[in-house]
Amino acid sequence: MRVLFFCLAVITLGLGTLGVFVPVLPTTPLVMLSAFLFGKSSERFHRWITSTKIYEKYAKDFVENRCMTLGRKVFLLALASVMLLFPLIMLDLVWKLVIVGVYLFMYYYFIFKIKTVPKERKD
Repeated sequence: MRVLFFCLAVITLGLGTLGVFVPVLPTTPLVMLSAFLFGKSSERFHRWITSTKIYEKYAKDFVENRCMTLGRKVFLLALASVMLLFPLIMLDLVWKLVIVGVYLFMYYYFIFKIKTVPKERKD
């Protein structure tokens, strides 16, 4: 079972890393899932994944406190919004509706579900 968790963790970490560049892939949830799966496979790997810069930059505050700074929220929403414009322009109507749904959910979640904290918060 540990081998399965490890393999899934490597896949989700790869997808999460790719999600930094491809906004359709959700970076934060994939990195969090990867940390969870690494933790299930091995304590050593869990310590490793939670010490990476990607985890600390994109997931640590969210995992520990369910919050982000306003700057991080604005940056992530702007980046995702711009990147989603390309498929919104190029795809068929059905996919455009799906992307509009992703936009609506993304803004709802970032505005109402993720707490905004001041930049200087360190806990």
